[in-house]
Amino acid sequence: MMVVDWANFTPIKSLAGGAMIGLSAALFMLLNGRIAGISGILGGLLTAGGWRDGWRVSFVAGLLGAPMLYVLLTPLPPIVVQTSAPLLVLGGLLVGFGTRAASGCTSGHGVCGISRGSVRSGVATLTFMVAGFGTVFAIRHLWGG
Repeated sequence: MMVVDWANFTPIKSLAGGAMIGLSAALFMLLNGRIAGISGILGGLLTAGGWRDGWRVSFVAGLLGAPMLYVLLTPLPPIVVQTSAPLLVLGGLLVGFGTRAASGCTSGHGVCGISRGSVRSGVATLTFMVAGFGTVFAIRHLWGG
C-alpha cells in the first residue's frame, strides 16, 4: 500500500524545480551545444587533462556548490537512511555500471535525450525506470526490507 506524506507534499516546489532543470538543460544545449548529462560531464572531468575543460569544472562546482548554498539559507529536513552502508555502496556501484552500460544517466537520457526525441534515450530511460521499480518491489516485498 502506498501512503502519501501530505505534510511534505510540495507540488508547486517540485514543478518549479523540474522547470528549472528543463530550462537549465535547454540553455546548456543552446549555449554550449552539449547535453547536460552529468555522468558524461563528470566522467570527462575525471579523465587525464579533463580538469582543463573549464566548463566541466564549472558545471561540477555548481552541482556541489548549490546544495552548500542552500544549506546556508534553509535548514535541511532530517535525513533518515534506512539501509546499511554496504548496500548503499553496492547501489552506487550498480548505478555507475548502469550509466556506463547505457552510455549516459537519467539526466542525459531522461531529461535531454527524451526531449530531443531520441529513441535510444527513451529505451534507456524506460530500462532505468523498470529496473528501479523491480528493485523496490524485490527489496520491499520479496526480500522483506
